[in-house]
Amino acid sequence: MFIQTEPTPNPNALKFLPGRDVAPGGSREFLSIDQATASPLAEALFTLEDVSGVFFGADYVSVTKVEHGRDWSEMKPEILSVIMDHFVSGAPLLRDGETSVDDGAEDTEIVAEIKALLDSRIRPAVAQDGGDILFDAFDEESGILRLRMRGACAGCPSSAMTLKAGVEQMMKHYVPEVTSVEQVI
Repeated sequence: MFIQTEPTPNPNALKFLPGRDVAPGGSREFLSIDQATASPLAEALFTLEDVSGVFFGADYVSVTKVEHGRDWSEMKPEILSVIMDHFVSGAPLLRDGETSVDDGAEDTEIVAEIKALLDSRIRPAVAQDGGDILFDAFDEESGILRLRMRGACAGCPSSAMTLKAGVEQMMKHYVPEVTSVEQVI
């Protein structure tokens, strides 16, 4: 098994591509060892020194390290080994009963448009950088759209610029009801 790695705009996150589906049913993010118990792979990655976040995309794993921790050159071989061992073992990504969360609420027409635009144009671009962007809320009265950055994009120095220069402009163009985009932390 050959696992490729790609840098991300976030110097504290690295993208690992195992050449197979990782989370085709929906992305998952783990920000602590307690959250990681839902996934054997995430849990194993959190046992490594200086790992502070794990994100599963459709076909990649992004690992975030603590800001002033070890260099990637020290961490990368350990991470590659854990990812390879997981996929070679055939173990599931998530433990029994763990699934993605869907709030089940029905969307308004504007919210449906926003989510469709996120899914078709924005999320694929953000995934290239090892992260994800999720709808959080839209205030129809003020026009403020709140989005949540995950994976390599959370805490990335360029995420604010991505939101304002890229996402906000695209949203305003295609969904005129959007007046501003804000990041939820």
